[in-house]
Amino acid sequence: MTSANLTRQETAGRSASVTVRSIRVDLDLREAQDAGRSGFGTTTTLEFGATTTQTWIDFIGESVDEVVVNGAAQEVDYDGARIRITGLAASNTVVVRARGAYSRSGEGLHRFVDPVDGATYLYTQYEPADSRRVMACFEQPDMKAEYTFVVQAPAGWQVLSNQSAVSSIEDGSAQTVEFAPTLPISSYITAVAAGPYHRVEGTWRRGEQVVDLGVLCRASLAEHLEADEILTVTRQGLDFFTEAFDSPYPWGKYDQIFVPEYNLGAMENPGLVTFTEAYIPRGAATDAQRAGRANTILHEMAHMWFGDLVTMRWWDDLWLKESFADYMGSHASAAATRFTDAWVTFANRRKAWAYQQDQLPTTHPIVADIPDLEAAKLNFDGITYAKGASVLKQLVAFVGEEAFFEGARRYFAAHAFGNTTLEDLLAQLEEVSGRDVRAWSRAWLETTGVSTLWLETDARGERMLVQSATRPHRLRVGLYDLVDGRLALREKVELDIADERTPVGFGDADLVLLNDDDLTYAKARLDERSLVTVTAALSSLEDALARGLVWSALWNATRDGELPAARYLEIVRAHAAAERNISLLAGVLGNAAYTLSHYVPEAAQAGERSAWLSAAQQALYAAEPASDSQLSWARAFATASAYDAGAAAEVRRILAGEGPIGLPVDPELRWQFVTALATTGSIMPSEIEAERQRDDTADGRTAAMRALAAQPDRSVRDAAWQSAWTDAGLSNDHLDATIGGFRAGGRRDLTAHHDPDYFTRIRPAWAERSIEIAKRLVTGMFPVSDSIALVDAWLAENEDAPGALRRLLIEQRDHLARDLRVRSSQS
Repeated sequence: MTSANLTRQETAGRSASVTVRSIRVDLDLREAQDAGRSGFGTTTTLEFGATTTQTWIDFIGESVDEVVVNGAAQEVDYDGARIRITGLAASNTVVVRARGAYSRSGEGLHRFVDPVDGATYLYTQYEPADSRRVMACFEQPDMKAEYTFVVQAPAGWQVLSNQSAVSSIEDGSAQTVEFAPTLPISSYITAVAAGPYHRVEGTWRRGEQVVDLGVLCRASLAEHLEADEILTVTRQGLDFFTEAFDSPYPWGKYDQIFVPEYNLGAMENPGLVTFTEAYIPRGAATDAQRAGRANTILHEMAHMWFGDLVTMRWWDDLWLKESFADYMGSHASAAATRFTDAWVTFANRRKAWAYQQDQLPTTHPIVADIPDLEAAKLNFDGITYAKGASVLKQLVAFVGEEAFFEGARRYFAAHAFGNTTLEDLLAQLEEVSGRDVRAWSRAWLETTGVSTLWLETDARGERMLVQSATRPHRLRVGLYDLVDGRLALREKVELDIADERTPVGFGDADLVLLNDDDLTYAKARLDERSLVTVTAALSSLEDALARGLVWSALWNATRDGELPAARYLEIVRAHAAAERNISLLAGVLGNAAYTLSHYVPEAAQAGERSAWLSAAQQALYAAEPASDSQLSWARAFATASAYDAGAAAEVRRILAGEGPIGLPVDPELRWQFVTALATTGSIMPSEIEAERQRDDTADGRTAAMRALAAQPDRSVRDAAWQSAWTDAGLSNDHLDATIGGFRAGGRRDLTAHHDPDYFTRIRPAWAERSIEIAKRLVTGMFPVSDSIALVDAWLAENEDAPGALRRLLIEQRDHLARDLRVRSSQS
């Protein structure tokens, strides 16, 4: 383990002996536009108390040039990640002068040059531990401080941080901006952004409080920025959370900035929330996409209280912010915005992520054991987010919504600007509700695995509800009858179950939907009669949540090998075109594509792909012109056409504007079709270059890179392989494009010869590259072969490999083993 990988034990020791008060960070970004400058000046002044004579300060950068402790220069003792400090007194001022490095991986201070206008943009991204790439700091969440940022930057740039500027002085071609000190916050949620960003302003008022709002993006994307809707959702969210938490928004201003080449969906930096530019569509977008953006806006806003105001002590309790924010994103969307079906999307898509993660051999309790930072990085997963939110939904039902929010209010009041653990929250909830929430915690937060629910009839003819893992559930069972060819609800029966087998008193029905209304966290199976019913009449269900739960049951059964892939695809072909909920439709189309690539036996591949391509094309032309459904089917048809050169003629007609009436062939959809043509060898490199010139933007260049790497030529795929592993100059987005091209079309005949090389490269990559880039290489280039022998051999021979790397390999092995197992069960 390198010194960059901080452990829970050593950071606990540091926070016990060091009490940080304030940190001032001076950044010199005046030469950021000079591509020849790889780094920037950073001077950090740390004021803290100590009960020890020595400690370390975290920094990762090009150099540490000077360390001054209480006015005396000290010999620099720096190992590339830690600066050793000695001679400490009870009260200390330490100044560290250093040079940070501009990032191309989205970690630290990322630098991006817009090919449209040549403008340079900077932004920071830190979670969990990359603020040390910009400033010298105590890189752990329980050492909060007041931060003051002073930034020198080119004149005319927008310069932003967590707080508003208190002074701005221009001097020729440069400016110096000083920001007000923050309230006490952790290092990982500090933030800086600078560049010629386009800005739209607004305000939010509630009583005496007035909050300035800002929405920012690159200047070349300004025409696509849906600022009015973003500001509307922001105001709705601030109204909702301020009232629900009975706590004013504490961070002054509220800027939201959409940035390029971003690794995440968003990050909750107080006063300066960062978002991926993927939330700014350059053309047509479905309402489901806008709902997803609204959900993310509200998720990050919930963090202003859960995570920023009150922060977990260490990453073991990461769920204390992420599970709550994930729950609140859906809850606030449904309660406060026009996206009232947010819980439908959650039940069908978000929980699918949780179910998948919870079935891996590396699954962990929601309250996890996180010994170090590498482990923390990998725990931003489906357990921490989606499973955590799912069980919180149960907790709200268990204690009551009013008691839940009152407990949250008391939690904020008791621990504002501090750090907490699970016990701190449970104490507040138990006191206000009078319920035994610790028993609930033991059953749901401190265990692993997902229960499967199904109905059985025992030898005595008694009907039983069975669960695979014994946990307490409160759920509803929906009984639906076929009436004139349409499914109609007869009744819903409420049940409390805690045992493996529970007798049920309800009668039979054409469709028995276990966990109707999605009250609990469990996979629900359909009995044979119900399966026959939904095969014939799924799309006749009026309630979107009920349809979503049926789609989920079908998908989970397919993943588990209990429902043949061919039957699942038959149901999708029969009913997806009639799906009215666009979020459900997008999920179903994605699952169908995944099924074709992973669960259909090789002998059936050609027939199933042909049937799906035909169904997608028919649905595309049958969809209402210019509708979300039409756009969704166009994307599905583009994905399917990447596996069939026979679709090239139709694809070219669409690109020529001769496709379905009303279909907006915007840059994003156009590149999807171009990449499909490239994957089947149906377009020349010169044509791809012409498309790049037509769309000479950052996204266009990235898409062209993917399309060129996707060509079905062994030398092209070899070049992509080599570039991914050896070209350290690739940005995170360009690396993704290269990997995507290499894997395009599932052409194992062009890539399988690299399998042994993969296993020789992953340990050096993990040691030499940043964890973000290394993770993309390890997961993205994993060989999806017809055997687990190579990965098993590597795991056996590399028991001493870093735990986080082994975890990724174990998970990839499990995905592959599931593919092989499901396919073999149908052969």
